[in-house]
Amino acid sequence: MGSSYHSLKTRDGGEGMAEQEVVPEGVDPNIPSVARMYDYYLGGKDNFASDREAAERFIRILPGIREMARENRAFLSRVVELLARQGVRQFLDIGSGLPTQDNVHQVARRVAPESRVVYVDNDPIVLVHGRALLDDSPFTSVVQADMREPEKLLAHPQIESDIDFGRPVAVLMISMLHFIPDEALVTHIMATIRERLAPGSHLVVTHAFAGEVSAETHEAAQEVYRPTTAGAIVPRGPERLTELLGGMELLEPGVVPVEAWRPGHDGEVTVDFTRPSILGVVGRV
Repeated sequence: MGSSYHSLKTRDGGEGMAEQEVVPEGVDPNIPSVARMYDYYLGGKDNFASDREAAERFIRILPGIREMARENRAFLSRVVELLARQGVRQFLDIGSGLPTQDNVHQVARRVAPESRVVYVDNDPIVLVHGRALLDDSPFTSVVQADMREPEKLLAHPQIESDIDFGRPVAVLMISMLHFIPDEALVTHIMATIRERLAPGSHLVVTHAFAGEVSAETHEAAQEVYRPTTAGAIVPRGPERLTELLGGMELLEPGVVPVEAWRPGHDGEVTVDFTRPSILGVVGRV
């Protein structure tokens, strides 16, 4: 791949990336990355000591975060499969994070092998992993871009080449918007994306939700995320997520914790908006 991050499979005793490895230019392994922390929550090994330490601090604040992360991934898989079965053949995954099991292209292609998938992230390690994984994968690309500059992102030559915005596309924003504290910027990002979507397109969002946690717990969470690459984590609720979808038709059951969004089994999932969770919603043009 021509990357300086040349030995991703070397591990330090099975607990994480070997600290002596050469990292991509611009990456400081001493600064926790939200992508690598999420990888740690999911049980992955593509993380540094700083990521593990920050993640463990957050686990002490919110012990259920590992299960929430797994439910978040399961939600993504269910939605991608559903949309592929409904005929969507283009997927734009903004803030894709580190590869894990059942990545978007794998799920979509089990239904429709011709599906096109573009992964977007601004983390150099994510880009190296993604490109290595997708070296031999047709109709799939990995792009470096930042969701905080949505016009620039959507105008990226690779995205413009691979995604036809005149046809239905699913834009995925999985656990990304809560890292942007600026409400005006969040509104702008979502409006810019919505404006590009043709009829039949979908916008898929998951987002941290605080429920009724105490002010002390909220501040403790902020203390964990301030030193990270994101610099903040800002929970938002169902009303705000509905507002950000700007009048799009919400697929049933609307905005709910991800584990309650069409769970795919017979057992009922109790929705409790007093508890912290990751909310999920799918809007359709």
